[in-house]
Amino acid sequence: MRIEHVETYQATIFIAGDHAQALRACRSYCDEIGLCVTVEPTTYVYTGGAEAGVRIGLINYPRFPSTPKSIFDRAETLARTLLESLDQQSVSIVATGKTVWLSRRSEDLET
Repeated sequence: MRIEHVETYQATIFIAGDHAQALRACRSYCDEIGLCVTVEPTTYVYTGGAEAGVRIGLINYPRFPSTPKSIFDRAETLARTLLESLDQQSVSIVATGKTVWLSRRSEDLET
């Protein structure tokens, strides 16, 4: 039996939108660059409402180890792709040691 160990690193993308459409976008991205992600349906509950969405997970997989920067960069690229594919206005990436929120809402862009 082969056993490999790597430094733990995880990045999870949180975005509202259709699960099936997110699967298609993730499959296309993964096929393009050679990657594996998890795609889980979830429900976001917030003040005054709720909506369906997904959680997309990336990990440092011991069979194909990577650096935290590379994993995060892939997560950010996929998050930007999902913003377009799911026609959403914001997305969060929660990673080991940091959380990043991307928004293209006009009210968020005002300074």
